[in-house]
Amino acid sequence: MSGMTLVSDDDIAEKLYRDNYKTIQKYVDILASRGVDWGLIGPREVDRLWERHILNSAALESLIPKGCRVADVGSGAGLPGIPLAILRPDLEMTLVEPMLRRSNFLTESVDELGLGSQVTVVRERAEDADLDVDVVVSRAVAKLVTLVAWTADLIAGSGCLLALKGQSAEDEVAKARKELLRRRLSAEVLLVRADPASEVTRAVRVRRLE
Repeated sequence: MSGMTLVSDDDIAEKLYRDNYKTIQKYVDILASRGVDWGLIGPREVDRLWERHILNSAALESLIPKGCRVADVGSGAGLPGIPLAILRPDLEMTLVEPMLRRSNFLTESVDELGLGSQVTVVRERAEDADLDVDVVVSRAVAKLVTLVAWTADLIAGSGCLLALKGQSAEDEVAKARKELLRRRLSAEVLLVRADPASEVTRAVRVRRLE
């Protein structure tokens, strides 16, 4: 279409991350190499890392207050925790991952990226992690009803769970209604994006009822 300028996801990320762009670029390089070699990222995902993984993760940033303690539950390859930590140096990030191979990947990545003073890796199941945080984030880990059961005890009084979800977000909220009511929690589906030029993504925010 004439007159339209297409902005690449890489360009969006460079504008978004500013002084920290080299760090997020290094993380993308780690995902595209060791992440694929270790089986944490599918080979077909390499060309879509910026859009589907980095910017998708960064979309949660606007929902997290300044200076929060954040736990990324079922962190896997570090998504969404590492992109959020690089974007927001004010956050204290804990990556919670029970699988040894994945937690080793996370530990090596955090070290290579120079994030050791801000990011901690905990090899533990979410429901067994002895953490007290303000915000729990999660991406592609479990259905919402299961995620709520795993994480409800991690969230401090006024905190929340932010779960990145796809088209199934509303359906998952409906199916989790009984569990949410039992735990005196509410859930809402929010449409968020990392930048006005990036793709919209769905995030389910779970909070305690007043």
